[in-house]
Amino acid sequence: MTDTATTVRPWLDAALPVDERVQLLLDAMSIEEKAGLLFHTMIAIGDLEESDPTFATPSAREFLEGKRMTHFNLLGAAPTGREIAAWHNSLQRLAASTGLGIPVTLSTDPRHSFSENPGASILAGPFSQWPETLGLAATRDEALVERFADIARQEYTAVGLRVALHPQVDLATEPRWARQTATFGEDAELSGRLGAAYIRGFQGASFGPGSVSTMTKHFPGGGPQKDGEDPHFSYGREQVYPGGEFELHLKPFEDALAAGTRQMMPYYGMPVGTEYDEVGFGFNKSVITGLLRERYGFDGVVCTDWGLISDSEIFGQPFSARAWGVEHLTPRERMKKVLDAGADQFGGEANPELLLELVADGEITEERLDVSARRILREKFELGLFENPFVDEDAADEIVGRADFRAAGEDAQRASITVLSNDGALPFASGTKLYLEGIDADVAAAFGEVVDTPAEADLAIIRLQAPFEERATMFENFFHAGSLEFPAELVAHVREVAHAVPTVVDVLADRPPILTPIAEVAAAVTVNWGASGAALLDVLSGAVEAHGRLPFDLPRSMAAVEASRPDVPFDTADPLFRFGHGLSL
Repeated sequence: MTDTATTVRPWLDAALPVDERVQLLLDAMSIEEKAGLLFHTMIAIGDLEESDPTFATPSAREFLEGKRMTHFNLLGAAPTGREIAAWHNSLQRLAASTGLGIPVTLSTDPRHSFSENPGASILAGPFSQWPETLGLAATRDEALVERFADIARQEYTAVGLRVALHPQVDLATEPRWARQTATFGEDAELSGRLGAAYIRGFQGASFGPGSVSTMTKHFPGGGPQKDGEDPHFSYGREQVYPGGEFELHLKPFEDALAAGTRQMMPYYGMPVGTEYDEVGFGFNKSVITGLLRERYGFDGVVCTDWGLISDSEIFGQPFSARAWGVEHLTPRERMKKVLDAGADQFGGEANPELLLELVADGEITEERLDVSARRILREKFELGLFENPFVDEDAADEIVGRADFRAAGEDAQRASITVLSNDGALPFASGTKLYLEGIDADVAAAFGEVVDTPAEADLAIIRLQAPFEERATMFENFFHAGSLEFPAELVAHVREVAHAVPTVVDVLADRPPILTPIAEVAAAVTVNWGASGAALLDVLSGAVEAHGRLPFDLPRSMAAVEASRPDVPFDTADPLFRFGHGLSL
């Protein structure tokens, strides 16, 4: 940095301690610039001068110049690493031209797996493709998880993504819960151990310019949902603890804190019947200040989950703010309550004007803004964004989806596939006549002779998705919720095929399906958490040894699920297959 630049903007002097640089910048900032730091919302790749019609977001210029915002969650995929990198560099050039030239921090939901949910995850696109987090848990391999996170770190930083809105270390103790696919499963010890490895991989041996900052979620544990419903929606607002296991759900977060996670996201849900305030965790002073800040001594950034303040429209449908327990408050009052609770950033919100009103009216002090602004600016400085906000667009194309990264992801897919039962049908021999449902015939042709009907086959392989109930809106249906039982007509179809030919059934288990009627007739049953057809066939044919182990119990019936306590792990009576089960071939 030139002497002239550091004279005009002394916080650019990299020789100074970070805390001193933060204070120098803070002293130069207007109240509008401070307020803008506290908002972390969605943005999509596109023309910086135009609003985005798909996601109904303002233009990048309006975000940066009008609202003074510099934290954005990148939505959607892009065809290539170069395209993301080039857009990111344009965004950083725009940021450099405005006000004090504070660089942008880009965050993202997980984008290395097989799922697509605009509220939770993004298809891998140009990035290497890995199993969902449950699949990483099924490998039981701490080194593999850290390797995944290190590869993801390299791919993220290549395109300018510097904050991971993950890992998700909630415990999957309610089998119906929609969000468990991105967890490490039901066991607190395994979740904590693998979550810590994940954080080490993303943040590196020491936190700095090559790191991706991890925002661990959803504090203090989002698993114990009443009836398994998700608190993105009003009918899922309550978290319940009939087994008295609130403290158990903190264990993986303790491991994440010990691993040095930099940021934390509280969940939407509101605790019912505990010692804590019965309001959503993002508004909850007894949890954010009392538990996270004071008991655990956490002084990193706390960013709320998305959309706590303002009502919104998603895919043309209205959704109320997720202000559970404080629905009666105005958006302005909710904003004050979040800050009073001890949070630093409003996730998914873009209304600093409202915060400025609170300051002007004396309800929030500028000193309170400074407390959060210091934490937020410290991240930007330590990530090296002031020294080098730009990325190498040529290198981005070489790094994102690199051949060895893709190969590592494919190995992890194979390692995560879990064989639950096998009556001798597996492994199948080369040249076997295969009847397929859910597998591309061209892929399977390398393993056997593909035939058109069960009657012609030596072996049938059917791939299924774990069941879920259809809900009223498009957005709700991205969150697979409700019954875990397969529809009767699907079970009847599997039975028909299985009576004609030995049948292998493979299920994408984003939630633990009730496999009882299928296991009764199938020659073999496997589960996966994101695996290509080729990866599955490698395991079923014995080309690759089966290694996967269940990251949760598989319940025997819906009656057992409904009778279980949402906060207690391994609480369904007489499960069909237990946590840790998995056969070798």
